[in-house]
Amino acid sequence: MQNLDSLEGRTAFVTGAGSGLGAAIAGRLVRANARVVLADIVEDKARATAKGLDPGGDRTLALKLDVADEQGVATALQAAQERFGALDILVNNAGTDVTASLDEVSVQDWSRVLDTNLLGPLLLSKAALPALRRSRGHIVNIASTAALRAWPNASAYHASKWGLRGLSQALHTELRSSNIRVSTVIAGGMRTPFLLERFPDLDQSKLQDPAAVAEAVHFLLSLPPESVIAEISVLPREETSWP
Repeated sequence: MQNLDSLEGRTAFVTGAGSGLGAAIAGRLVRANARVVLADIVEDKARATAKGLDPGGDRTLALKLDVADEQGVATALQAAQERFGALDILVNNAGTDVTASLDEVSVQDWSRVLDTNLLGPLLLSKAALPALRRSRGHIVNIASTAALRAWPNASAYHASKWGLRGLSQALHTELRSSNIRVSTVIAGGMRTPFLLERFPDLDQSKLQDPAAVAEAVHFLLSLPPESVIAEISVLPREETSWP
């Protein structure tokens, strides 16, 4: 009987993999025997995470990547395929934010958030398309409860995550005929640097371990090929951003 928990023989490309949720996802996929490309805008973080997961370097590749750089995306995906021979899984996880009111937010910061959180997944999905068609692959887009409701001083983040959810649903519909599965993960608040470095006063007991969201990503990827979960929500039991 096939071991559905194993991702043996499959190659995953994870963005924002140097820390937080991206590192947790990369670790879970390595433990499932996948080969994992860890891409991060901070190369040292990607390398350190990869070395911790795979000291011998046989199953991982760490790359520096700004997901909003179209040429950089193409180069990174080419390097991944040259190293591992194929691409089966793309996890669009890289994200950024700016906390500012509408009065205060600059167009530059707004564009930076939209470029990372929305343009990046588009560029990666588009550039990965030929390889994913060959492998009948899977795209997983990491959205947020910020794609379902709003709170003050986060207009750029909300716009980007609502947009990512819409893009993800559109790709789910469009790419089914190419045998490519597309899933959206709505992640609730997590104990990650992304959140805690900006909001150190948050009650961490009401947040979830990013490992729980990583488990959900692994579950999506472990389904039999004739099935797909188009969207899943993974929330802390005492969710702070989704009542």
